Amino acid sequence: MALLDTKAKPKADVAAAAKTSLPPSSSANCVVAKGTKIEGNFRSPENIRLDGTVVGEVRCDKKLVMGEGSLVEGKIFAQDAVVMGAVKGDVQITETLHLQGTAKIEGNITAKAMIVDEGAVFNGDCKVGA
Repeated sequence: MALLDTKAKPKADVAAAAKTSLPPSSSANCVVAKGTKIEGNFRSPENIRLDGTVVGEVRCDKKLVMGEGSLVEGKIFAQDAVVMGAVKGDVQITETLHLQGTAKIEGNITAKAMIVDEGAVFNGDCKVGA
């Protein structure tokens, strides 16, 4: 019985994980697990991985990653964001917003740069480069 898995991961798996994971850093990250619901405003000075639901405003000083099945009913403010879930509210990103194929946004978007994958949906005004 091996204690460590020494098999190399296929490059495609590593690349896919890198796209959706939070950037490495020496500081702590905040994780909101699937099935968790937060009612009220939520703020973190660190990266956030959101797989649950937030009903209220989300403020993230660094990078917000919303997993598939995640939901925010309220405004989002972050430096960078990757969205795979749903947002019902305005999104303001100071750097780059990446809407992956499963993203659904009902609200206005403001971002310095934006990447939209095939399948992503957003309904609202969009200002990029602002």
